[in-house]
Amino acid sequence: MKKTSKKSDNKDSESVTESAPTGSEKQYERIQSIGSVITSSKKKKIYCLTIIGQIEGHTYLPEENKTTKYEHVIPELVAIEEDPEIGGLLLLLNTVGGDIEAGLAIAELISGMSKPTVSMVIGGGHSIGVPLAVCADESFIAESATMTIHPVRSGGMVVGVPQSFEYFQKMQQRIANFVVKNSKITQKRFYELCMNTEELVLDIGSIVEGKQAVKEGIIDNVGTLSQAIKCLYKKIEKQK
Repeated sequence: MKKTSKKSDNKDSESVTESAPTGSEKQYERIQSIGSVITSSKKKKIYCLTIIGQIEGHTYLPEENKTTKYEHVIPELVAIEEDPEIGGLLLLLNTVGGDIEAGLAIAELISGMSKPTVSMVIGGGHSIGVPLAVCADESFIAESATMTIHPVRSGGMVVGVPQSFEYFQKMQQRIANFVVKNSKITQKRFYELCMNTEELVLDIGSIVEGKQAVKEGIIDNVGTLSQAIKCLYKKIEKQK
């Protein structure tokens, strides 16, 4: 039999190769997708995680809302805890609050991390943002930032039965216990701030500014970003 040779078509055989993304491109993609970044310095790497806008829980919020999705944050926290190259976590907060269970779940995970953690409130750390602000080993707040402390509330229809109010009471107790455990404020004072009727027009509660948040024992320090990062590196070195 006569052997025939097949000529391959250049268009079919030509392989298209794409260059692998660089470190800066990966960082940009990470910032775009979940608002986080891993610093690159001569010291131990730190992971910066941002909690912004409204914390989204079990239901989707409208597309025009700025949201932090808890299903994105939780796996990231596990990855940070397990990554030997990451020395600590810097948590930046500018949130109006949101889903209570989702926010409290994130706060519980961060408070249970073995790696050093530092939080900083910039702009606002309202509602369920308060437990998130105090969940780190040490907390900072910008002098111009504020925190709104108020009782648990629910949007939409609520069934007017004793069980509903008991549920809200238990949820409020969980939040209060967590904040008191992870800060210097007493439970009595926390409830006094929650039940203040003289400050908010459409709600009960209190708005606490930077220096007052430290005075009340909610936050550890009034400070800047550089001070928060410096504090985190000190904790990383001390843990070594």
